[in-house]
Amino acid sequence: MLNATEKSVVAAIQGDIPVTARPYAELAARSGLTEEAFLTTLRDLKARGYIRRFGATLRHQKSGYAANAMGAWRVEEDRVEAIGRHMAAQRQISHCYRRNPTPEWPYNLYTMIHADCEANCHAIARAIARETGVDDYLLLFSRRELKKTSMTYFPDDDED
Repeated sequence: MLNATEKSVVAAIQGDIPVTARPYAELAARSGLTEEAFLTTLRDLKARGYIRRFGATLRHQKSGYAANAMGAWRVEEDRVEAIGRHMAAQRQISHCYRRNPTPEWPYNLYTMIHADCEANCHAIARAIARETGVDDYLLLFSRRELKKTSMTYFPDDDED
């Protein structure tokens, strides 16, 4: 079970993180903690396995990109790590992750490609394919956003 301080820290990070020079200081202040105590609690929750990962979501619609494509790539397993690192290093890619393929869907590496138009997403993917030698891929374009919310484990008492 989590204590009150731990619940306060989890509640603070389950929403948007402030875009400031010291976001944890701001979250800590909201939680009534010092930045050091907040970070110590956060690290402890991670070490104990309560927090498995901490990620950020780019709201590409608000960042000036007009075209966004999910690249689904079929990469040999012994090359996934190296190819993934190469793809993740591209400035036009905000996400890169591996998933288990299935017989119906053999793709195991995914990237989110951002550009000013769909033609440039295709061009970026073709360049990456040439650089990596991975030519079995599909591009799935974002047409509209259906839902993007974070999990809420400890809602504010003010919420209905």
